[in-house]
Amino acid sequence: MRDYRLICTLCGASYEDDGSRLGCANDHAPALLRTSYAQRAFKPGSENSVLRYSDWLPDARRLMTTARTGVYRSRALGAHLGLRALWIAFSGWWPRRGATLPTGSFKDLEAVSVLRRRQRSDTRPLVISSAGNTALAFARACSENDVPALIVVPLRGWEEVMRDAPIGPTVRVVAISDAGYDEATAFARDLCATGEFVLEGGVRNVGRRDGMGTAMLEAVEAIGALPEFYFQAVGSAAGALAAHEAALRVIADGRYGSRFPRLMLGQNAPFAPIHDAWQAGRATLFETSFEAAATRLAQLGAFVLGNQAPPYAFAGGVHEALRDSGGNTYAVSNERLRNAMSLFAELEGIDIEPAAGVGLASLVRAVADGDVDPDASILLHVTGGGRRALRAQNASAAQPSLLLARGELATTAIDRTRSLVG
Repeated sequence: MRDYRLICTLCGASYEDDGSRLGCANDHAPALLRTSYAQRAFKPGSENSVLRYSDWLPDARRLMTTARTGVYRSRALGAHLGLRALWIAFSGWWPRRGATLPTGSFKDLEAVSVLRRRQRSDTRPLVISSAGNTALAFARACSENDVPALIVVPLRGWEEVMRDAPIGPTVRVVAISDAGYDEATAFARDLCATGEFVLEGGVRNVGRRDGMGTAMLEAVEAIGALPEFYFQAVGSAAGALAAHEAALRVIADGRYGSRFPRLMLGQNAPFAPIHDAWQAGRATLFETSFEAAATRLAQLGAFVLGNQAPPYAFAGGVHEALRDSGGNTYAVSNERLRNAMSLFAELEGIDIEPAAGVGLASLVRAVADGDVDPDASILLHVTGGGRRALRAQNASAAQPSLLLARGELATTAIDRTRSLVG
């Protein structure tokens, strides 16, 4: 029995969760669904994993995991930046700090929650599209739990992120050459049009956002209150929305603060659609041609942040969350993200991923610009790190199940992929 409802953030329509619903059935502008849980108080359990927050996670099936974000108060980095209350949520592999995400990315939190949400009776292959990190997390989680899955990823994402993916017999991976995240996502939607597959849905899947929102819940436990500022790098901004929604639930409890943490979101220049729109005071994204976007996407040091269609103008989306939290955005060059990665390794003692470097570089910029009070409670979400140790442990020679050229997507790609699964 599911102890929550799905609520449309625009019209308020309420739905019992069937495990795969991604949107409202009513005819209106785009809007995200949001979970409304019967449990109103923030009551972490005793599990030493993300499942300690099961009261605020989907619950259609039992699923075991050891994945957990580690939260600690930074001394070295905080002192370097002149910040007296800098907290770090480390969503990677760093057991000494309590961070036990098996692929070294916060996407493990998504995978656990999405799979818990699925009806056990639904045996259709789950189709996931990703730039790399999500693909790696779902490949592992679906393999470990014998869930049929078809993962669609750009070839660059495979080469940069998924080479060491542990892939079991229930999982197939389709890599697309000369493609980005948006082409992978469009192909995943086309695959699911016949009904023989079920679309995971990305940011529209409440399981994703509720899973990633546990990083904010870990911080509230550690700090004893909601932080005043929340820094993170974003592509789709699902993680930032997750933090915002988790804060909404904590505020409703009444014991940990009454204001949203201010969302301070970083993107990797020269491709920063959320930053560009927010700084221009726009409620919608700028329109960009495929050719112009492709040129800029190819230059990103943090390739996984290259999402051309984040839910910026949606009800319950990024613009609304930035507005309601009094947030801000930053665009970070490849040089600055690399400098930030080196700084974290030097001061905190562990490697972090390029996307996490964008988040830290945004914090460095905010400090330099005077956007944060040195005495404020600040949470920096490091969304991936510790992979050097993981690569040493998990080296493999995995290959994609199928390699497609982008030119095939409009012709033979669907038939070839169906044959792969069938």
